[in-house]
Amino acid sequence: MVQKILCVAEKPAIAKAVANHLAGGNVTTRHIQGNQYVKNYEFDFSFGPPWGNCSVTMTSVIGHLNGLEFEPNYRKWGSCAPEHLFDVQVVETVDDEKKALADNISQQARYAKALFIWTDCDREGEHIGAEVRQAALRGNQRLQVKRARFSNTERAHVLQAALNPIDLDERQVNAVAARIELDLRLGASFTRFQTLELQRMGQSLADRVISYGSCQFPTLGFVVDRYFRVKNFVPEQFWSIKVVHRRDDTDVTFLWRRHRLFDRMAVTVLFERCLIARTAKISKLQKKPTSKWRPLPLTTVELQKLGSMFLRMNSQQVMKIAEDLYTKGWISYPRTETDQFDKGIDLKKLIEKQVQDHTWGPYAQNLLNGAFRTPRAGRNNDQAHPPIHPVNYVVSTSLSPDERRVYEFVVRRFLGCCSEDAKGESTTIEITYGDEIFHANGLLVLQRNYLEVYTYDRWESSQQLPTFQLNEVFEPTEANMTAGETGPPGYLTEPELISLMDANGIGTDATMAEHIAKIQERMYVEVRSRSGAGRGNATEAAARETRGGRGSRGARGRGGARANATTSGAGGVLEFIPTTLGCALIEGYDNMGLATSLGKPFLRKEMEVKMKEICAGTKVRREVVQEVLEGYREVLVTAIRQVNVLRTACRKYVFNNGIENDG
Repeated sequence: MVQKILCVAEKPAIAKAVANHLAGGNVTTRHIQGNQYVKNYEFDFSFGPPWGNCSVTMTSVIGHLNGLEFEPNYRKWGSCAPEHLFDVQVVETVDDEKKALADNISQQARYAKALFIWTDCDREGEHIGAEVRQAALRGNQRLQVKRARFSNTERAHVLQAALNPIDLDERQVNAVAARIELDLRLGASFTRFQTLELQRMGQSLADRVISYGSCQFPTLGFVVDRYFRVKNFVPEQFWSIKVVHRRDDTDVTFLWRRHRLFDRMAVTVLFERCLIARTAKISKLQKKPTSKWRPLPLTTVELQKLGSMFLRMNSQQVMKIAEDLYTKGWISYPRTETDQFDKGIDLKKLIEKQVQDHTWGPYAQNLLNGAFRTPRAGRNNDQAHPPIHPVNYVVSTSLSPDERRVYEFVVRRFLGCCSEDAKGESTTIEITYGDEIFHANGLLVLQRNYLEVYTYDRWESSQQLPTFQLNEVFEPTEANMTAGETGPPGYLTEPELISLMDANGIGTDATMAEHIAKIQERMYVEVRSRSGAGRGNATEAAARETRGGRGSRGARGRGGARANATTSGAGGVLEFIPTTLGCALIEGYDNMGLATSLGKPFLRKEMEVKMKEICAGTKVRREVVQEVLEGYREVLVTAIRQVNVLRTACRKYVFNNGIENDG
């Protein structure tokens, strides 16, 4: 008798793609009751030993099947004190809208010999796989359970995954289970506390739900911190010396080695010594080869940062489109921390698929003709997925405009990785003028190499320096003492925010975009064009020049240019501005004197470290949940005791437009 295998994917599109690959196109499609998107695909496939030739039903879920809730007695907001939610019982249930999917899996499992799980191969996918297993075992307790390990839906890769199943990683399942429980308990307790206490203040807060999330608040904290650094910035005057010499109809500017000093008298004395010396001497003349390194293989964090900078879309849009391209089989799995290619991947075969493109095809062919270089290896390998790369070629007319931009970026980045570094020649001239050293630099780009295809990097030749001789003495054409003042940093942009989140362990590469979107949805942060006005009370917050705010956030700051910025769909520069409520929440918790404020990243970073310890097997789920809850319990108890501090911050920002009011 032919054995039956039940296969379950995480998304309907993955189920369809895998079924077509395994069946060779000979598939029977059946609709299921209760959901118009999920189908059952029936076909035959030989899995090899021990299963052999099998009758297969391939279906899917749509993300998580289950949800975690408090017991019914504690679901109403007034049912208990917020701090009690750290300890009350929680129950796992199948979400109402997913019951049809869970029932379908249970029914299909009744006559199956084995369950093959085809969820995404990351921590979240592992937990969804465990939920699928739970639903299947309700229909058949004797079921064998395996999972397919795959990182793209290219046919050969899918076939290889089907023939080499592995076990679910129970440690990753437990890590996600711990995170889900902590998110529920922490989110509900702090949200109820904030909302119930601040609604009593009335006015615009009377009907407002003031949500809390352990990732969203540190993310908001970064935005508020930068906002106050800008608003509290006090410029400082500085002085410098600039030397110019004209030769061969070219003005060469020599920059001061000290750059600038904040003492006018000291600079005046040094400048006068230069003038007394009258002549300058060439003390160093150096020409040497230089390179601009090709980029590292692409990770999720880099895709989000660079997508916001170059593709005229925010990080959440970039990730949504990348997921769609992955589901359609054009690129590899877009959620990865790995920035090094495994030696077993045939990179030239992937390049060969791009030769047919009329834009970058000739460049790809040149790589195959001998210009190919092994990509640089970064320091990160999540042992689950390769760097993001194209797995198949698709003509641009088959993609939407946004899909086209993301796909092109992934392809150009991949081809750039497989290229030679850009080559050039740098020239450095140093002069001694009085007791001071000045320098001029020149660059001549000789071979653009990877820059020809990876057009998002810039490296241009500078104005060519005229000929000088070592030890040559000349009288500078011009010498001036200049003055200026330091400027504030810019408001935080999305690439900067993602970098801060990544460096501080806030969220994972897969969830950062969601957290950024969440603080906007909750109206704690607004996005505005740097050259234009903002919206809502973000405009009010940005317009105020008060320097009360978070005193510790002020900075005299010795300089700093404005940072790179995100671009919007319309081409404008975007920056994050906290709303009045966003400022009030972060300043309120900061002023409570907590050992670790909720607006700081440390508590959440520590939680993420503990999740990794569960994955490594050095801690168990229950131990981690209790440790994290104890840390947050102390914060909540203090916050309840000092709730007037939070109310004072709300009066100051939400009701009084940032003005202190002791009444």
